[in-house]
Amino acid sequence: MGYRMVVVGATGNVGREMLNILAEREFPLDDIAAVASPRSTGNVIDFGDSGRELKVQNIEHFDFTGWDMALFAAGSEASRAHAPRAAAAGCTVIDNSSLYRMDPDVPLIVPEVNPQAIDGYRRKNIIANPNCSTAQMVVALKPLHDAAGIRRVVVSTYQSVSGAGKKGMDELFEQSRNIFVGDANEPAFFTKQIAFNVIPHIDDFLDDGSTKEEWKMVVETKKILDPKIKVTATCVRVPVFVGHSESINIEFEREISAQEAQAILREAPGVMLVDKREDGGYVTPVEAVGEYATYVSRVRDDSTVENGLNLWCVSDNLRKGAALNAVQIAELLGRKHLQKAA
Repeated sequence: MGYRMVVVGATGNVGREMLNILAEREFPLDDIAAVASPRSTGNVIDFGDSGRELKVQNIEHFDFTGWDMALFAAGSEASRAHAPRAAAAGCTVIDNSSLYRMDPDVPLIVPEVNPQAIDGYRRKNIIANPNCSTAQMVVALKPLHDAAGIRRVVVSTYQSVSGAGKKGMDELFEQSRNIFVGDANEPAFFTKQIAFNVIPHIDDFLDDGSTKEEWKMVVETKKILDPKIKVTATCVRVPVFVGHSESINIEFEREISAQEAQAILREAPGVMLVDKREDGGYVTPVEAVGEYATYVSRVRDDSTVENGLNLWCVSDNLRKGAALNAVQIAELLGRKHLQKAA
């Protein structure tokens, strides 16, 4: 006996990746529905490489009664309108938007980090998926925090345009082409040219000068990992199609060497340590695309603070940063609570 699963926003980048991963991981399904906005109704999309095609259904008319789980990847407005409706119908929502992440009655889950928090899902029948940049960072931080206690984190991100959706990817492609052929090249989606450039601005600015993306990394890390950890972030959009990278500086409560950290990370769930101190002995976004792991490289001591380390962290933001984490939450929910699959 398997689950009846709904993917909401199935025609978007993350929704399609959810379908791919459900098929790849052979998630135990009795039925699956692809749901999206009215403009996509009737389109046919692939269920990964399974050979099965799904006809897209209209979210406005979809009845969630009798469905076990719904993976939402349609943005905050769609989640606000339809997630409570799905939850009330008995369908547990795993939401990829930012809408519910800081709701005290909604668990914010990264399965390798805080699986025990999923027990709180019954309060609203909704589980939140974290921000893409937060998800990969806490996977790398968790085993180190357990070993030596993290006091402070300073992170600078190098986030791919796929984090901004299809429009972001299209703009990078068009601008790159225009530059090579000499056509006009005015930004339309991003605030400045993204091709051959970097933009230190993701999401809206807040009163203190930080952006909402930076704020998310701070508050989500505290909720998922430990409220006592101090976090400061600078989030930057870079001309990479898929794959987020992060330069992370960590200050610990207790002494931990780079060699000890490497040994810990080598055995950590969800982490792949690739750290050779030679040309090419590290991971870049290109190698992370299509992979499940959170890659860690460049682990080294920071002599400027007591008990400090630096590391480089890379992951496929459409996977671990979004779709994969959501499917892992669904797997965890099934194992711990729903227990329908044999």
